[in-house]
Amino acid sequence: MNPSHPQPKINLSQTPDYREIYSNSVQVRVSVWDFFLVFGRIHQETPEQVSVQNSTGVYLSPQQAKALWNILGQNLAQYEQTFGALALEPQVLPRGPVH
Repeated sequence: MNPSHPQPKINLSQTPDYREIYSNSVQVRVSVWDFFLVFGRIHQETPEQVSVQNSTGVYLSPQQAKALWNILGQNLAQYEQTFGALALEPQVLPRGPVH
């Protein structure tokens, strides 16, 4: 850290419309200007039918998306070190539009 530029104090607060949700589904759309993450819940109705209910969309700048990737990577590494490796189920990626 540069002594002539000390770190500012950060004050975290929540807006009146702040909400927390559970999500087991995230879709990512990318453009030149931003990343758009759509969070929702996925339910398997039958072996042939899967339903996704989207609830929240978040736009991120490419810089914030990379910062999120870095912090998630660090936290996942710590999680796996503590609780063991995570295995991902095979996934079928939907072919959606890329903006």
